[in-house]
Parts: sequence; C-alpha cells; structure tokens
Amino acid sequence: MDLHIKNQLFVVCGATSGFGNAVLKNLLADGAKVIAIARGQEKLDQLQKANPIQMESFCGDITQSESIYLLLQKIGNRKLSGAFINAGGPPAMKTLETKLDDWDNAYHQLLRWKVELTQALVPLMMKEKYGRMVFLESASVKQPIDNLVLSTSLRLSVVGFVKTLSQEIAESGVTLNIIGPGYHETPAIKRLSDKKAEQENITSQEAKDKITAGIRMKRMGNPEDLGQLATWLLSPSSGYITGQTISVDGGQILGIHG
Repeated sequence: MDLHIKNQLFVVCGATSGFGNAVLKNLLADGAKVIAIARGQEKLDQLQKANPIQMESFCGDITQSESIYLLLQKIGNRKLSGAFINAGGPPAMKTLETKLDDWDNAYHQLLRWKVELTQALVPLMMKEKYGRMVFLESASVKQPIDNLVLSTSLRLSVVGFVKTLSQEIAESGVTLNIIGPGYHETPAIKRLSDKKAEQENITSQEAKDKITAGIRMKRMGNPEDLGQLATWLLSPSSGYITGQTISVDGGQILGIHG
C-alpha cells in the first residue's frame, strides 16, 4: 500500500528503541525523510550510517525547552508533514507510594513538554493546511494498569489536551490522534515486571509470564505492528480521523469502547 509519504518530512521522538524505532523504520521503508530524536548519540549514529540520505539525527532530551527550540531550528522553513510524539514514562508505583515530587516530575515528563512541542509544531502545519500528530500514550487511559498511577493520571491529561485541540483546529487540515499500547515487547515492560516481581516476591521473568497470561491473546504485542498503525495515522490516508485514542492491547481492555 502506497501511503504517499515519499520525501515528506517527519519528526520521530524516541527513535532508537521500542515504538519510536518501529515507527522510524516504517517511515523510512515508505520513502519518508525523518528527523530522528533520541538521547543516545551512539545509537543515533548507527541509524544515521544505515540511512544517510533519508534520516537526520537529533541528539537531545525533547522534554526540555532548549531541545524543542533547537528542533525548530533544524526544521527551519521546510514543510513538516507529521510528528510521532513519544518519550519514556515515570516509575511504576502504587498511589500511596508516591510523593508530591513524583507527581511534579510526572507532569514534566508526560505533559508539559508535549504541550510546548505541540504548540510549536502545529502552527507550522496549519500554515501548510496539512499535518499529522500521533501521540504514544498507554492503554491505561482506558483501563488502569497496576502500578501505573502516575502514568495513567498524566496521560489522561494528554488525552484531554489532544482531544480539545483536535476539535479546535478540525478544519485546518491538521489531525491529532493517540495510540494507547498495552503490554508490548519493549524495554518499558521491564519496569512493570520488576515492580510486580518485587511485590509478589517472584522473579522478573515469572512476573512477565503472569502479565502475559492476563492478556486475552496470551502474548505481548510486537512494536512493529504498532509502528505500521502509527505510520498510517501519519499519512494522508488517515485524513478523516482526528481526536481519537486507539488501543493496541491484544484484547486487554474489556470496555465496549476500548
């Protein structure tokens, strides 16, 4: 399927591992040009060497204002077709384990920078009357996941922000959508299995096996599959979809509107 994104410019956050890397690979495979963002220069250099023409690397912490400013300088006057918004989550904790500092940190880690980056990128897209924003959040915004109170609470704020903005600019040609993954084979699963292992006095592998057993499909997701969905949402083909939170969870969410 031709997604009609060849030579179009995209931004991918967290591009060296997990979901971000899966999205990067799919965009490159469809001929897109990508500004790949990550904190690790070595992994970025490896990706750059493998994709010297289509990919530009940007080493920095995108949750910081300075990095957002430098990213805008890198984009310059070029037309930006889309952005995959993604970064790591806060520690796995139960509600009564948290301190107020944990909530302050989660706000900065999960919400504040996304508002700042979105307010920077969306006007560039609106000027061109076209653009796609895809936010990587969590299936926990539809059904809470154990030990993820910080993630769930602040990601729900992102959902409210994205939904509201999508309605405010619905006629602009710019769409904003959210993907809410359940359990996938990514580095993030380790913090959940480690926390469950600590609570139940079992090994991390045993904890991971118990998590997997609780998924309706009895397996964890493949980030590559989510990457394909995200790439489609970043393409012109998704033009009539905006303000949606799409779960990718192996049937984990039980609600009718999951």
